[in-house]
Amino acid sequence: GEESRLALAHDTMASSGDNVIVPRNFRLLEELERGEKGSSGVVSFGLEDLDNDSLMVNWRGTIFGPANSPFADRIYSLEITCGDSYPHAPPLVRFKTKIVLPCVNDRGVVDPRSLPVLANWGYSMTIETVLQALYNLMSQPSARRAQPEDSEY
Repeated sequence: GEESRLALAHDTMASSGDNVIVPRNFRLLEELERGEKGSSGVVSFGLEDLDNDSLMVNWRGTIFGPANSPFADRIYSLEITCGDSYPHAPPLVRFKTKIVLPCVNDRGVVDPRSLPVLANWGYSMTIETVLQALYNLMSQPSARRAQPEDSEY
């Protein structure tokens, strides 16, 4: 059950060279703390349901549309799912706010093969890394496409 999975997560601490592999829960707690403090000012993130998600699977993210872009003056909401293999495998990311971007399908799902940070995922990458990469993509001239009215999928 859930308790044995949590115990297993704590027992899987191993080291490889000088890089200590932190258990999933500890890693996500660090990310949660970082998200609560806020960082860049252009992205934010946190748990969807702090009280009932002990495995820290469901996260929400926010990207503030870059100035001087088709996304300016808009706030984009995202769902981020950190599965059992996170942070060894990337999270699943889906825009809740409608957006036109080359790496996002018509249901708002970010295609991991089309966003380099997800395609080349590494253990040191975080939820914040993904949101920042999407923000950076939104800032690129290549992302300048007509955007839908403010609405959700």
